[in-house]
Amino acid sequence: MARRIDQWLPAFHAGDAIGDSAAHIRGYLRSKGFESDIYALTVDEGLDARSFDTAADAADAVFLHFALPSPLTERLRRFGGKRGIIYHNITPPQFFEPYSEGLARMCAAGRQEITTLVESVDLALADSEYNRIELEVLGFRRTGEFPIFLDLSRYDAAECGALARSLSDGRRNILFVGRIVPNKRVENLIKTLFYYKKFVAPAVRLLVVGRNTLLPAYSNSLADLAARLWLSPEDVVFTGHVTHEELVTYYRHSHCFLSMSEHEGFCVPLVESMRLDLPVVALGRGAVPFTLDGAGFLLSSPDPAVAAEAVWQVCEDASLHEAILENQRARLEYFSTDRIERQFDRYLEMLLHG
Repeated sequence: MARRIDQWLPAFHAGDAIGDSAAHIRGYLRSKGFESDIYALTVDEGLDARSFDTAADAADAVFLHFALPSPLTERLRRFGGKRGIIYHNITPPQFFEPYSEGLARMCAAGRQEITTLVESVDLALADSEYNRIELEVLGFRRTGEFPIFLDLSRYDAAECGALARSLSDGRRNILFVGRIVPNKRVENLIKTLFYYKKFVAPAVRLLVVGRNTLLPAYSNSLADLAARLWLSPEDVVFTGHVTHEELVTYYRHSHCFLSMSEHEGFCVPLVESMRLDLPVVALGRGAVPFTLDGAGFLLSSPDPAVAAEAVWQVCEDASLHEAILENQRARLEYFSTDRIERQFDRYLEMLLHG
């Protein structure tokens, strides 16, 4: 009888990188002869996953994707088979405290809850070396780095013609992709644009691509900041949610990806930028230096003036521009599906037989 390895997620959402990675793991496990399913507390309509209410304890092993506090944690502690976690990080609560007591409490609870698994799991994986070190500091003994599976072929998608034309009007496009939340420090992106527009070159826009509905108070503060700096909606473009084709179009028609984030657990847009040959300028905080690993242009200071000058240099200096792209292409190989699958084989052996 085939052995069973299941995955547990608090939520399984369409278009979510963690859910997409879990789906790839399930498919890979099935291709290796294992029985495997995904169980989640919340499942978006149309997705292939089972309600956690139906999860059985008869599996040989389980991986819990840990990104939120949930009842799955205690269930894992009581699970009788081999127990693994894949840790995706939880944002420190202090970033949310000025805007949402509820989110701050949830993050604090999650960071406390992960510690209850230290003595209860057989293998603790993390999607970045930064997150793996965090697990090690917490006391987990058997740890490993295991990046998110990204289907890099999806970025060959056709682009949106009308959007591409609107972005090709002669302005320099500085791109940011991600949730509009305080740890991303979108305010520093806006300040960087202000400095660039005033002191470097006026024909520039900031494209902020991502959902902006999670924290209305924070989103409103960003709009207020842009207005105080006399930046128009054409200067700072908040796109909200976009389709995959629109996302690819933004990447292809931008000149630089800029991140001023103070905390990242992995940062998928860095890998997307590498895949679409867009040079990265990023503040070296959290997992960013680990994900880039020498690629891109790393900032040591959040000073918007420094960031603006770096963007100009990366865009204008042809030799620097090409050197950055060459390094990013080399780094992209680390995130290839074949390499990560081979890595997963080793972790499976550790979990089942180690």
